[in-house]
Parts: sequence; C-alpha cells; structure tokens
Amino acid sequence: MFSIVLNRNNIVNDGLNNKMLFRFPNSVNFKNNFIAVSSVAMYYSWYNVSNTLQNNTFSYTWVDSLGASITYTENIPDGIYEISDLNNFVQFACIKNGTYWITNGTNYYPFEIILNINRYAIQINTYLIPIISPAGTTQIPAPVGGNVGWPLVVQNVVVSIPDELNLLFGFKVPLLTNQNLNNAYIPPTSNYISKNGIGTLSYISDISPQVQPNGSVYISISNINNPYTQPSSIIYAINPSVGIGEQILDRPPNFTWSKLIDGTYNELRLTFLGSDLHPIAISDPNMTIILVIKDGSEWGGK
Repeated sequence: MFSIVLNRNNIVNDGLNNKMLFRFPNSVNFKNNFIAVSSVAMYYSWYNVSNTLQNNTFSYTWVDSLGASITYTENIPDGIYEISDLNNFVQFACIKNGTYWITNGTNYYPFEIILNINRYAIQINTYLIPIISPAGTTQIPAPVGGNVGWPLVVQNVVVSIPDELNLLFGFKVPLLTNQNLNNAYIPPTSNYISKNGIGTLSYISDISPQVQPNGSVYISISNINNPYTQPSSIIYAINPSVGIGEQILDRPPNFTWSKLIDGTYNELRLTFLGSDLHPIAISDPNMTIILVIKDGSEWGGK
C-alpha cells in the first residue's frame, strides 16, 4: 500500500479550485488495485449564494408619494451567508434606496428575513407602511433622481423571491408577498401565511430551508468504475461540521476501497462535486488530500 498526497500545487488553474491533477513520475500499470481516501484537510469555503447557483437576486416594490410603483431588483454579491447576513443585506438595500424610516433614532425597514427556530423555518415579514410620518418619525430623503416619499395609501411592500433563492428560504414555489392595500388583505387559511392586528404579514417556509445547497461535497476520482453509484467515479463524501471559513479535518475510521480500472495510466484526476453532482467552485485553494492505493493481493483480493 502506498500514499498519494495532493495539495494546492496539484490544483488545476482555472479559478474554481475544484480539480486536482496528480501525475505519476512514470506510467503505472494498474491491475487489481484499489484506492481510498485517507484524509482530507480543507476550508469550508464554497458559496451558498452566487450567480452560478442562480440564487443571488430578489426584488421588492415600493409605491412612492406620487402613486408610482418602483421595483428595486437587488443582486447579492457571491458569498457564504447566514440568514442574518441576508437580512443585513436587505437593510443595506433599503438604506441605499431610501425606502426606510427612523423613529426615535431607530431605523425601521419595510420587510425582514429572520429565523423561526421553533418551526425549523425561515420567516419573511412585511410591514404596513403609513401614509404620513408617525410622531417622531423621519422619512429619509430619496436618492438623487428618486421620488420615494410616503405612499398615498397604507400598504406593505411587495417582495418577490425568484426560483432557486426561494429554495434556500424553504418555499416550494417562488414567493410573491401581498400588497395588503388599505390593510384589507385576508390571508387564506394556512400554516404558512398570517397577518397580525397592525398589518404585518408573515410568510413561513413550507419546506425545509436549503441554506447551504451543497451540504455535502463529493470526491470523484478518474479511473474508477463503480456500478453502484452515479456518477460511477465517486469514492467519498465530505460533510462539513465546522463554521464558515473554518478548517475541515476529515479522516475516515476505515478505508472505503474502490477498484481502479485495470490499465496503464500516467495521472489521476480528482474533482469536487456539489449535491447536484456538478463541479463546485471552492474559494480557498489551501487543501491537502491523501489517497492510498493498495494491491488486491495484500488482503486476499483476486
């Protein structure tokens, strides 16, 4: 049995850090050989929100003081986000667009995204916007060229969560919240939509949120033909149990051997795949993967 060590020097330089190439000093003839993962050391650095995942946009509509509807479409920068981080981005967007207000020194926003731990869900709340400034409230001036101001009729902003991002939040279909014009909206009988006495509408996930679409990352190796998996090259799965940006140290207690296809090779290729079995982009190239190769005769294989 011998080991193969792959590190950042073996990464294919395409900017994705998801492919590693190991070249043997000389061509090697494999016959009745098996391969397994011995250890993995890498950082939890693959995005859960990105343009590649197509889950990085949302929009909301505010009706201004002239009665005109203004729709703001926001692009979330690629990154690794907790729900609180996404809510912070909502607040940033509202401040940028002048669609918030200050009451007694406290900022208020027309909607928010929060955790509902008891329901194992994400909750989106939209708030009734008054038609005049409440006592002690200051409407923030609109950005240059804008005309935000208070709406002419009490209502909630309309929030649109499109495909893919709705899955991250745990909604079966793209979410479109209700305008609640004149505070007259009556939610249907549902466990997922509710309204309180002051016009706040709450929407709660109706499926489990997929905050990290790639909760597992698979290791795929060339020269493998496993008839029991698809794709047939998968030999291991990494399930991070650390925080974002922390190091994953994974050392299986027992080797799971996969047979190498008999033949002569001068290289092995390793690829990291996401839950959808497509190559996943990894931000941090600092990683070390140790593989072990064993001849079947060492343990009675034929």
